[in-house]
Amino acid sequence: MKAFTYQRANSTTQAAAAAIQSGAKIIAGGTNLLDLMKLQVETPSQLIDINRLPLDKIEETPDGGLRIGALVRNSDLAADPRVRQRYSVLSRALLAGASAQLRNKATTGGNLLQRTRCYYFYDITKPCNKRSPGSGCAALAGFNRIHAILGASDHCIATHPSDMAVAMRALDANVETVDRQGETKVIPIAEFHRLPGNTPEIETSLKAGEIITAVRLPPPPPGVQVYRKVRDRASYAFALVSVAAIIDGTRGRVRSARLAFGGLALKPWRSLQAEQRLASAPANTAAFNSAADAVLEGARGFGGNDFKLPLTRRTLHSVLAETTRT
Repeated sequence: MKAFTYQRANSTTQAAAAAIQSGAKIIAGGTNLLDLMKLQVETPSQLIDINRLPLDKIEETPDGGLRIGALVRNSDLAADPRVRQRYSVLSRALLAGASAQLRNKATTGGNLLQRTRCYYFYDITKPCNKRSPGSGCAALAGFNRIHAILGASDHCIATHPSDMAVAMRALDANVETVDRQGETKVIPIAEFHRLPGNTPEIETSLKAGEIITAVRLPPPPPGVQVYRKVRDRASYAFALVSVAAIIDGTRGRVRSARLAFGGLALKPWRSLQAEQRLASAPANTAAFNSAADAVLEGARGFGGNDFKLPLTRRTLHSVLAETTRT
């Protein structure tokens, strides 16, 4: 780990102003950043600690939703009675995400900003356009079992690792930010994460000197909420495919559906076309197949991850069968 300076922020604007400096990084839980620093994937010259800022509350909003501070720990968010009762898909996604020790440290804002777990991104001896723009993407012709089948480019086929973000995408969350002038902004989570294109090093829509202060959840939508995560081992593994589903319907018919996927792209993947195909459709194999076709439109494997195409289809079928059973 390379030497760095350390500073505690006393306000969000002070943190944002410090973060705009070259080589500066915000730190809260540090569950991802410290690992990257140890491997010298990240080599900040300054760390700005925001843990003392008043951003650790979960509050009711006037419209019946919740406002989650950026420093709310994943374990606290998953255990909150309001989240468990009204946003169970979020609680389940958080509990599927990591060990209890990591959830006790990891924050809501940090979870959204965590970086890919691509093997080549973590290995500084290998080319990676995300880590070193213009160096190439070793995963394209390498071991790419965990990599993207949707939204990828010739510059990067990494995936986003967050479980929490997938559930928040299904819930249509909004990300609140502030900059060094104190100006606030609200970013729909659909626009927060970026696909790689030809600039995979730019991962979110945050501007320099802009930090997350909270995530706002709208009132919970009607329907059964499910989070299904398929992984290589039963615990402490990142998703090969995950589905956050909110299905409103009765036996034999779907009224409305929300579907967000993890493990498939560099951002939580939402298929509005699949949701439209399910709306007012009978809950049968033909409708489920049609929805899966919509999700996988344009998908392609890169050899080692070809299995994700049928796995996505089977996982979606399983979730839809479960949520329309009663």
